[in-house]
Amino acid sequence: MGFPEIPNPESRLLPSAPFLILCSPMLDPRITKLADLLINYSCALKPGENILIEAIDVPHAFTKALVRAAAAVGGRPLVLLKSPEINRALALAGSEEQMSIIADIEQAQMQRAQCYIGARGSHNVSEFSDVPSDKRKLVENTVWKRVHLDTRIKHTRWVVLRWPTASMAQMAEMSTEAFEDFYFNVCTLDYRRMSIAMRPLVAFMQKTDRVRLKGPGDTDLAFSIKGIPAIACDGRLNIPDGEVFTAPVRDSVNGVIHYNCPTIHQGTTFNDIRLVFKDGQIIAATGSDTPMLNEVLDTDAGARYIGEFAIGLNPWCTRAMKDILFDEKIAGSIHFTPGNAYDEANNGNKSNVHWDLVMRQDPAAGGGEIYFDDRLVRKDGLFVIDELKGLNPENLK
Repeated sequence: MGFPEIPNPESRLLPSAPFLILCSPMLDPRITKLADLLINYSCALKPGENILIEAIDVPHAFTKALVRAAAAVGGRPLVLLKSPEINRALALAGSEEQMSIIADIEQAQMQRAQCYIGARGSHNVSEFSDVPSDKRKLVENTVWKRVHLDTRIKHTRWVVLRWPTASMAQMAEMSTEAFEDFYFNVCTLDYRRMSIAMRPLVAFMQKTDRVRLKGPGDTDLAFSIKGIPAIACDGRLNIPDGEVFTAPVRDSVNGVIHYNCPTIHQGTTFNDIRLVFKDGQIIAATGSDTPMLNEVLDTDAGARYIGEFAIGLNPWCTRAMKDILFDEKIAGSIHFTPGNAYDEANNGNKSNVHWDLVMRQDPAAGGGEIYFDDRLVRKDGLFVIDELKGLNPENLK
């Protein structure tokens, strides 16, 4: 379950300068539909509640659509405008006292909000790539921790949204117009319908002990999820959405997983990541940048253990585009995440890292299988058990 903002260790850099085709997004009814979804479904804003809209390099017309939608239900919209370029400049100039003051101000604002929308864009996917690690950690340990981890996530109803751009279309290797259609299909899916279809999978996972994953290359991985909750992600925290996640019993993971989707971590692209596990710990890790991969996994003791196992379900997400909020939702995929476990599905692993790495199991990516307690549940990206077939793409579109 991917979420939020630069430069948090659980996130990716967020591509997205506004599309030229969306220069007048007020004219596009899909903008209004998306704003309505965020206000009335994801946040379920109530009359008299404050909602903080943090708009990071998104068109003002979309921010205004959110303000209007919030006001229409009797909410009180608050707006904070930001830019990744400015965030980078602040991080480079950052002192502990300065970042503490920023954290104080933004935390006070967040404490007044009952709901939060993070509409996130950036002109440059690598904006933070040259910010020294000590500067990133300073921001993470002050602004990110106090405003978001300690306040927003625990005390508000929140949702985080990517904003589409031509740079995202390039990364997805799609035309701008085709990517725009893809974006709105993914983001304005009927999440209420998906939520109902997820219930049998949640129930199935809740009663499962042993999981086995087989996939492209030499992937053959076994672990237990016994006693750890399964959580449906149905458009209430992230847009786009569409996954059910849990976590492995911390020391139960054994075998090999070979990821087949590219990933960006703190501005660097990684491909062909292969992890070997013994009793829960990553004992070998290779990829397109093996030294940096292992540097991330050596961040702390928890970074070499897994904090999340999730199954991707969004029928409109069909290809990797190096944006984790999309890629982790690919129908027919799983993600298996080194680092911190979420409170909702806590296996006890703690880390400053939470790195969602994705493996597709659809035929185009080489196929694969998921077994729950030795029973085949999904083959080549499609569920084969009757009570779960409602989650196959043809039944969710």
